[in-house]
Amino acid sequence: MTRVAFTDIAPPSKVLAIGLNYADHAGEQNVTPPAAPLIFVKTNNSICYDGDEIRWAAADSSQVDYEAELAVVIGTKARRVSEADALDYVFGYTCCNDVSARDAQFGDKQWVRGKSFDTFCPLGPHIVTADEIPDPQTLAIACRVNGETLQEANTSQMIFGVAQLIAYCSRFMTLEVGDIIATGTPSGVGFARNPPIFLKAGDVCEIDIEKIGVLRNACVVE
Repeated sequence: MTRVAFTDIAPPSKVLAIGLNYADHAGEQNVTPPAAPLIFVKTNNSICYDGDEIRWAAADSSQVDYEAELAVVIGTKARRVSEADALDYVFGYTCCNDVSARDAQFGDKQWVRGKSFDTFCPLGPHIVTADEIPDPQTLAIACRVNGETLQEANTSQMIFGVAQLIAYCSRFMTLEVGDIIATGTPSGVGFARNPPIFLKAGDVCEIDIEKIGVLRNACVVE
């Protein structure tokens, strides 16, 4: 089977995300790329799916940002796996929008709250099984807001590839079936633009990854 619905697999015990995993994204922030994967957590309440609304209260953030990411869905329990074997533990791949409230993220000086508002982890539109994507480092990735392309890159530009990320994460925590690893975003994010571009009520955000499809979500500000 090529395309699998999220309802057909185990729900994730956790969503791990990787910061600054494209050199150009680090460069647009004038920071040095990390020497090892930078792991943070998006809490599970943030998960939503294709067609769901990205929602937030105006009082809680005025700087909500988009981030196009390839997401890995773990298919076999993994603990201290080697990089050579890491892709054998992948069930499949999907699109992720690592939606981020930048004022909360930077104000807190750590990332959990700003990355974990309800609905801030759209996934979809489905999972494409790993046999259909034997090399996850060859995929075009883009983000469009209201039809305008704001991010455009290729997963070959990752600093740490999918196999490296799985091996590294599994050194420190067991990866359970259904767990998600969001692999980082390329340059073009809203807060780093001049002038900045933040999501607003009525915007439609699309994450488009080659061989997977388009994740589409509209924004609602309460």
